[in-house]
Amino acid sequence: KNARRTLALLVSSCQEIHHRLWRNIEPTILRSCDLVMYIGQVMKDVLKLPRPCSPPVVKLETRVDAEYGLPSTHAMAATAISFTLLLSAPSRIQFQFEMGLLMAVTLSTMVCLSRLYTGMHSVLDVVCGVLLAALLLFLTHPYWEAFDRFQLTSRMSPILALTLPLFLSYTYPELEHYSTTRGDTTTILGVGAGCSVGYWVNKQLGETFEPEGVLPVPLPTLTRSALASGTARFLVGVGALVGTRQIMKAVSLHLLFWWHKVPKYDQSARMRKEIEVPSKYATYTAVGLVHSIMVNRVFLLLGL
Repeated sequence: KNARRTLALLVSSCQEIHHRLWRNIEPTILRSCDLVMYIGQVMKDVLKLPRPCSPPVVKLETRVDAEYGLPSTHAMAATAISFTLLLSAPSRIQFQFEMGLLMAVTLSTMVCLSRLYTGMHSVLDVVCGVLLAALLLFLTHPYWEAFDRFQLTSRMSPILALTLPLFLSYTYPELEHYSTTRGDTTTILGVGAGCSVGYWVNKQLGETFEPEGVLPVPLPTLTRSALASGTARFLVGVGALVGTRQIMKAVSLHLLFWWHKVPKYDQSARMRKEIEVPSKYATYTAVGLVHSIMVNRVFLLLGL
């Protein structure tokens, strides 16, 4: 499976578990994830530093052998998501900060160690990824509230959210050989673009799905009912997103193959920029839109 595509889907789908507590934290997390992933992917293809040699390293993954190694974008994403959540959550949820810090360090460390275990990165790749993500969080953290206001209230927000990621996808650095990094980066940017537009639409409609009570609210008690509701939200959310992906992928590829007069059986055509970028961008922008606009309304209709 495509690890970064999975990350893109998980960033959208796992948040269905308790959507009312996530709603105003989620935009910041997705922005951080998009930022670190794009910068990390571009740095890989600009620096062109190889992954660990095999042998002596035993690689448990081979799909991404054509990709370069430094920095580890898995380490960057894990650090960004964990610590963006840690820094954003206190204004929304009551919890013990030390426990949250321990969880953030543990989760990001587990991801980093997994990249060493699978033989995909060296220690240098992982350390550079963590440090780069930490630097980006440090530089952007003072402006998170300003970014939120612009994203949710400015008339330019949806235009910028759709055009800038698409521009970055098309201008992604070219390589001498085909690599999945361009497609993976477009996937991440597409999810972020769709979600960003969805947040803006919800704000204009006055439906921000705020938790009830004075913020920060206490963490909800994990009861059987809450666990059942969370599981149901997760399954409904994942079902909607996977269904959207399958439909949009088929439709976009069909239209692009027809437009460029490419035979349907030519699988190598999917690697061409004029097909790969618009197909992935349209597919995952739709995934982000469905997640941020439709799925929450489905939850309300179902009483979840």
